[in-house]
Amino acid sequence: MSELQELLADNLVFNHIPFPIIIMNENGQAVWCSRHAERVFQIESDSVKGQISPYMNPDKAAQYKCSWEKIINSKDPIRLEEVEIELGNGTLTYTTVVTKVFKSGKEKFILTIFEMDETQQADSPARELESLRSGLDESFMMLYFDEEFLITYANPHFLKLSKWTPKRILGKPIWQMFGDTEEDHQIIEELMETLKKGEVWNGEAKKVKKDGDFYWVDLTAIPMILTGSETYYIFLEKDITEAKETQHHLEQIAFIDSVTGLENRHRLEQVVNEFIEERKHFSFVFFDIDHFYTLRDVSNIDTEKELLIEFTKRLRMYFSDSLITRTGLHEFALVTPLSQWFIEGFLAYLQQHPIYIQGTAIPLTVSGAVTRYPEDQQTFVHLMKASNATIKKIKERGGSAISALTADDHERLNRKALIERRLIHALDKKNLEVLYQPQINLKTGDVEGVEALVRWQDTEAGIVSPDELIPIAEENGMIHEIGKFVIETVCRQLKDWTSRNIPMNVSINSSIREFRDKDMARLFMEHLTINGCDANRLTIEITEKFALEAEAEHSIVRQMKQLNQKGISFSLDDFGTGYASFRYMLLLPISSLKIDKDIIQSITQQEKMQKLINGMIQFGKSLDLQVVAEGVETKEQLELLRVMDCDSIQGYITGHPMTANELETWLKHS
Repeated sequence: MSELQELLADNLVFNHIPFPIIIMNENGQAVWCSRHAERVFQIESDSVKGQISPYMNPDKAAQYKCSWEKIINSKDPIRLEEVEIELGNGTLTYTTVVTKVFKSGKEKFILTIFEMDETQQADSPARELESLRSGLDESFMMLYFDEEFLITYANPHFLKLSKWTPKRILGKPIWQMFGDTEEDHQIIEELMETLKKGEVWNGEAKKVKKDGDFYWVDLTAIPMILTGSETYYIFLEKDITEAKETQHHLEQIAFIDSVTGLENRHRLEQVVNEFIEERKHFSFVFFDIDHFYTLRDVSNIDTEKELLIEFTKRLRMYFSDSLITRTGLHEFALVTPLSQWFIEGFLAYLQQHPIYIQGTAIPLTVSGAVTRYPEDQQTFVHLMKASNATIKKIKERGGSAISALTADDHERLNRKALIERRLIHALDKKNLEVLYQPQINLKTGDVEGVEALVRWQDTEAGIVSPDELIPIAEENGMIHEIGKFVIETVCRQLKDWTSRNIPMNVSINSSIREFRDKDMARLFMEHLTINGCDANRLTIEITEKFALEAEAEHSIVRQMKQLNQKGISFSLDDFGTGYASFRYMLLLPISSLKIDKDIIQSITQQEKMQKLINGMIQFGKSLDLQVVAEGVETKEQLELLRVMDCDSIQGYITGHPMTANELETWLKHS
């Protein structure tokens, strides 16, 4: 009961329905009422819980020629007309009441909706507010979000344009409505921070439809802070897609960057594609000004423009016979026939020709990537991806360097592109499989459980391990489909093992991106229920990065705690390789930790590493956590872990990842 009440009390969807709602049990006792009901009937939810509802109960039902038995046993909603209701001020009114039975666990409950509103009361301030809301609803696309920025309402205007359905978006996070670029994320974060301060946000935003198409809106986001602690947010949107497309078209026609006078990214793409069609050989050079935001912060807007103009002059002087374009705020791309050694000489040229602004030399350097066509990449998109990958690597090393793709870079990028392309086919054909690697208790030698590992053997890509597959799937968004496949497969396997009296605990890896979906907890419980599985048999493994990010997102913490209350355990995976912050161990329902395999495999190499691992084991035990060592491959490693009192091990020394049938055979002979 309390679980149901808590769920309803926290669900703003019910509280935004503009009618009083009371939920009763089979005996007609009230278990919950909406805030509209509290205002209209002038009651308090806590005071009526457990009391016979005065507004609709077994006796009242009989007065309207409808037996209580009919109400609680009907599969369809029942509508009762002209029901007499006494308002909180003592006046009587008549309204229509709709009842609908639903189940929570094994108990039946009756949802009772009174088709009246506080606006029916004379001189109600809500009448004016309702008229205002109705006018806004007719004029704008309108969305409601709760305090955690989960969608609680979308009006017909929004649903029509976006092609979303209520089922697909109610309860979803704000991120689902927008694009997935860094710029989109910055806008959303700015918007959320503004609203949390109690301030209105207004601006243009790019949003995404159900079919993946983008559209632009003029968005006004308004925080609604009610009495008490309740807060929600209203988004009012006007479609400006046509105007933005016209603006974009004019920009494309112009081809010119207004600050530097260089041609823009659209022109760059056009020229590259023309060269590719003509099979011309060229080098694609990408420059990113190092520490640009630091340089900008110590100057003003005019100085920033002067900096960009002076840098452009040097590009034109040095690369006089090349196409030079500005592709971003501090990013430039070139198409040139020049050789690698000449391109690399641009760094020395910048040192010999420093930029002076207001009499001060600006210490400007660049990170540069050189990608050749057709030797390295064959499309504009892949030239850009390769350049970004190279720039990222250079910046991680401190910047101020120009580098071409190495043989390893070339092979890695080509394989990544192949995996991305083939993964769509694999998910469609369900060519993925789940293997199981046993975890052994060091004291008893018994198999404590298995870790479910997704494997993929493709006709073109070959064997793709989780370490290779998962980062790519997280980057392109396919991690949700992979996660769903693993959950379905593991639950079916648990059902099969249970039916044949094979007790087995299984752990599943999950990512932060999956848990940003509000329905993730429901997905787990749904498949456990469908297959009749014991939730205590399932463990979800999360990384330290997951834990650190989850700590700041209440909806993720809530889902984890919901699953933990149902019996699902959580394990901290790859311990020792992430972030040195342990606060999340107090906040999140973690019951075990797994020391990363790279650390374990160094246990025999140096005494300091042994002390470190022993400290990690004792740290885990001090928090009453089960400690598992991953990647154990030798007897020497095993014996050292036994001496250190590690609880369990997982690795090739005890068992490779294997299919369910292979695991059963292994269990018989182990």
